[in-house]
Amino acid sequence: MIEVFTQDKMTSVLDIWLEASIKAHDFMPANFWQSQVDAMRDIYLPASLVYTFEKEAKTVGFYALYENTLAAIFVTPNEQGNGIGTQLLAHAKTQRDNLTLNVFQDNLASFRFYLSQGFVVINEGVDEHTGHQEYTMSLQCLHTDK
Repeated sequence: MIEVFTQDKMTSVLDIWLEASIKAHDFMPANFWQSQVDAMRDIYLPASLVYTFEKEAKTVGFYALYENTLAAIFVTPNEQGNGIGTQLLAHAKTQRDNLTLNVFQDNLASFRFYLSQGFVVINEGVDEHTGHQEYTMSLQCLHTDK
């Protein structure tokens, strides 16, 4: 079930973000992601609209929207491949008329997932924090709850 994020889920969300980030970005050192936990907790999550995916009373995934940007979508690695990311993204699509996101070019699994969900590449660039190549992708959401 998808629910609005509450502070009591912060530790679970941060754990999911860190574990999934390290797994998805094996082309980067794990200590980079570990160094970003405080910023996620103190800056990025509070600035975003966040929803969690609950399964058997446990948080197993989440997404974060910052304006029209899908700033984060993560599923705990042992639950990946079970459709949770697809459900989270479907929910995110109902929150905005259009979505953009950035994905590292070396993160092929996520890139392919976004393509399968209708996103298209609109730009290529370099992530200012890591120096890695990334795509900016966009999706026009046809069905919103607004």
